[in-house]
Amino acid sequence: MSKVLFTTVLMIAGVLPSFLLAQQILPTVNVESKLYLGKGKKQPLVVGLGGSEGGNAWASEYWKNTRDQFLAKGYAFLALGYFGAKGTPEQLNKIAIDEVYAAIKLATATKGVNPKKIAIVGGSRGGDLALLLAAHYPDIKCVVALVPSHVAFPGNTNHFSTSAWTYQGQELPFVPVNEATFPHLMKRDLRATFMAMLQDSLAEERALIKVEKINGPIFLLSATRDEIAPTTPMCEKMMDRLKEKGFKHHYEHLAVEGGHAEPLKYFERVFAFLDKNFLRKK
Repeated sequence: MSKVLFTTVLMIAGVLPSFLLAQQILPTVNVESKLYLGKGKKQPLVVGLGGSEGGNAWASEYWKNTRDQFLAKGYAFLALGYFGAKGTPEQLNKIAIDEVYAAIKLATATKGVNPKKIAIVGGSRGGDLALLLAAHYPDIKCVVALVPSHVAFPGNTNHFSTSAWTYQGQELPFVPVNEATFPHLMKRDLRATFMAMLQDSLAEERALIKVEKINGPIFLLSATRDEIAPTTPMCEKMMDRLKEKGFKHHYEHLAVEGGHAEPLKYFERVFAFLDKNFLRKK
């Protein structure tokens, strides 16, 4: 029995929620893609991207309740694993954003999905990826980035000498590790490490994510006492850049009191933002 048929049988038997029609594993290259569909004929697509924990976070049991809320609100939901998941690279290193985009496009070709309504929700490094994808591909119409960076950083390797991301076979410019980071790395103080890296203003400028190219509204959520990275100052820099560039779409930044994971408690604000700025927009 196919996975789609099996899921449909479960729904009829009352085992699955009434809003969930099918779950599909899509055949995508170097990306694990799990598509969750509701009953609508033209469901807006929300893409979920996890962070440096790897795997396919949004397909996990931990995120099931939030994922089901998206489905209940009429969205189709695409959970993507781009490293550390089945059939994906082992490390967060030189991840091809075009391969991630290809997975999104395959999902939009699925019956029941509206190919003209694509939003991405990403957290931490997944927030960086969400912003990069939307900056490169104008058919992505909305971005929600939780505790993201405003620049590309190195891949998570022992040598930190390569970019986390590639586009069309070329590494994207990134802010490198420098001598000022060594004392902080020895202490495993990640926030101080990133702040030391950002002292290299020339590298920071080269590695900026061009958020002004995003073709739709942007919602950034940061943590004021983020122990991983200075996400509030980085989000403020993106807000300043959008203002400076005369960004034509709606954009906002919510700075949450607390550590790196605190913004994950604010999904009601995410739902409200998407409802107003994405779901209802033609």
